[in-house]
Amino acid sequence: MRVAVTSQNFRTVTAHAGKARRFLIYDISTPCSPREVERLDLPKEMSFHEFHGGQHPIDGVDALVTGGAGEGFVARLGQRGIEVVICGESDPLQAVKDYIQGTVKPVPPGEHEHGHHHQHQH
Repeated sequence: MRVAVTSQNFRTVTAHAGKARRFLIYDISTPCSPREVERLDLPKEMSFHEFHGGQHPIDGVDALVTGGAGEGFVARLGQRGIEVVICGESDPLQAVKDYIQGTVKPVPPGEHEHGHHHQHQH
């Protein structure tokens, strides 16, 4: 199994998953010791906010851990068979471990979670 983490700086879990272009990919086939196996640094047109094509480099992961995502993003990834997990943990490896253990740290109140709606023009 593989888990992707949104990380625009490759150091911390970041939000705005729909606009994310950088992802850390972890292999969790050995749950007690997940390991980073890949880093994706995609062009802007490959962010899910811009992408409307077929195959995407994130396809094939089982879950995506992020600091925030909108309902549309969650639905789009769900159609690809990818579970979206919103967490309040900033350390990517710890966030993956929390996901494996089913103890995902919630986003603190007042932090930017996508419970609101933007006026997007498409």
